[in-house]
Amino acid sequence: MKWSYLLFIIVFALAYGSLNLLIGIRGWQFVSTLVPHSLAWVYWLAFWIIALSYIIGRLGSSILPAGISTRLTVLGSYWMAIMYYLVIILLFMTIIKAFDHRIGFLPAFMKDPHPLGFGVVLLVGGILTYGSWNAHHPRVTSYDIAVPKSGGKSSELHIVAVSDIHLGNIVHNGRLHHMVEMVNALNPDLVLLPGDVIDESIKPFLEQKMSDTLSRLDTRYGTYAVLGNHEYIGGNVEATVHHLQEAGVKVLRDRAVLVEDDFYVVGRDESMSRHMSRGSRQGVEELLAGVDRSKPIILMDHQPVNLGEAERNGVDLQVSGHTHLGQIFPNHLITRRLFAIDYGHLQKGNFHAIVSSGYGTWGPPIRIGNTPEIVDIRIRFTGN
Repeated sequence: MKWSYLLFIIVFALAYGSLNLLIGIRGWQFVSTLVPHSLAWVYWLAFWIIALSYIIGRLGSSILPAGISTRLTVLGSYWMAIMYYLVIILLFMTIIKAFDHRIGFLPAFMKDPHPLGFGVVLLVGGILTYGSWNAHHPRVTSYDIAVPKSGGKSSELHIVAVSDIHLGNIVHNGRLHHMVEMVNALNPDLVLLPGDVIDESIKPFLEQKMSDTLSRLDTRYGTYAVLGNHEYIGGNVEATVHHLQEAGVKVLRDRAVLVEDDFYVVGRDESMSRHMSRGSRQGVEELLAGVDRSKPIILMDHQPVNLGEAERNGVDLQVSGHTHLGQIFPNHLITRRLFAIDYGHLQKGNFHAIVSSGYGTWGPPIRIGNTPEIVDIRIRFTGN
C-alpha cells in the first residue's frame, strides 16, 4: 500500500508539474511581448506560487498563519479551474494549428499571439466569473413521487435533501446560513444530508461555529445524515459524527431508524469505510434485516452505486449525491459513464432513486454546466 501511494504521488507530481510548466511557457510567450525580459524571474516566481498555492496552503496549514493558509488554498482552488480550462484550450489550439499548417484556413489576425492571448485571458476570465456566480446561486429542484404503501398517520411526506455541502473555508458559515434559510422556507417534514457535509477538515466547521447554524434547521421529524468520502478522507470521522450530532443531526452508519412508527430512514456507511479500521459496510439485505418491508423505506447512500441492490430489497426511495454532475463541464461525460444515474430521478417499478448535483463544491469553487441545488421531494403514499 505504501509503495502504491508513493507511486501515485510521483505520477501526480510529474503530471501536475508538466502541465503547469506547459501553461507557464505559453503564458510567458504572451507576457514577454508586454514586459522586459529582465522581469522573467518575477513572472516565474509569481506563476509557481500561484500554481503551487493549493498544495502549499494545505500542507502548510499547521505551520502557516491561518489567514495565509486559507487564502493560499482558495487561490489554489481557483487555479485548478484555470489550469483545467487552459489545458483544454491549449490542446484545442494545437489541433487547430496542426490543421491550419496543412490546409491554411486561418486568417492572419488569428495567428497573431496578441489577440489570441487576450482572447484566452478573456475567455478563461469569463468562465471563472460565471462559474463562481453560478456556484453561489443554488436553486430548489422539486420531485413528486408515489409510493404504493401506507404512510401511517400521513398520506404525504415532505423531504428536503441537501447533499455535498462541503463545509469548510470555501463553503463557509455564511453560505451555510443561506442554505438553512432556504431549507426552512420549504417547511420540510424531514431533512436528509446524504454525505460530504464537511469538506475533509473539521477545523473550519469548529472555528466558524457552523454547528450553531446547522442546529437551526427546523423540521417535523428531524435531520438525518450519512457520511461521504470526504469525511473519511479528512481522517476525523468520529469527531465529525460527534459534532454533527451535537448540532442535532442524526448520523446513520449502517443503521435503520423507524420514525413515528410510520416509515424508515436508513443510512448506509460510505463505501470508503472499508479502507479504514471500521471495515466493510453492510449490504442492503443485511442492513434491512428485521425491518418491516410493508412500511415505506427511505435509504441514504452517498454514492449512487449498485442501485439494483436497493431495488431488490424493497427500498422505496434512495437519495444520493457525490457526482456533482461533474461540477465542471465537460466532466459530466465521465460521471455519466461511471454511474447508472449521475443526476435526477430514476424509477424502476416501485423503486425510486434521486441523485442530487449537490449544494457546495469541491476543489475549484465554480460550477459550469450544472447548478447547485436543494432537493425538494414530496412522497404521496397511495396505499393509505
